[in-house]
Amino acid sequence: MSNLRQDRPRNRRSGLWRWSQKEIMIKKNPSPPLIPDRTYFLELLRPWKLATFALGMLWLIYGALCYGICDWDVGISLIMGGLTYLCAPWSVTTISNSLRSRPPAWPLRIAAALIPTMLTVDWVYWLYHTTVGNKMLRWENFKVSMALYFICGIFWCYRGTLKDFVGEVRKAASTGSDHSPPLPPC
Repeated sequence: MSNLRQDRPRNRRSGLWRWSQKEIMIKKNPSPPLIPDRTYFLELLRPWKLATFALGMLWLIYGALCYGICDWDVGISLIMGGLTYLCAPWSVTTISNSLRSRPPAWPLRIAAALIPTMLTVDWVYWLYHTTVGNKMLRWENFKVSMALYFICGIFWCYRGTLKDFVGEVRKAASTGSDHSPPLPPC
């Protein structure tokens, strides 16, 4: 710590060490926890999130029963849909916060966020279909599932009521702002 202080210019009036804006921002906004905490899971219990999750699951089950695609069945729909609901908002928030604020070990945080992403999008798919013995369209499934995973994660990472969400979307659309507020930590 003493080496850090010697490298910083000293403010003559107050006797305090000057800190860069990035260092101040990290002190004010400590990096979010690496593992989701209780408040993250409570956030997933908001009625609008549960309703949109239920609609998505209905669509996945309908597709599994009616579209006739060889690797799309009810079992994989329930597993991948459930894991997406549990993991995608955390992955999106962790990646976004890591890229925006660059906390200590931010590349490790991104790698940690990509592990549940790959588990949900590909590894569970491969394990399930290998066990069941279905023909796999792995690359095609990977592209579609990865896109849907991040779309759902972006949609569900909002912390607040549906009314607040709609209000903020309308406000952003009316002002034409290109700057989005930073995502809150998980």
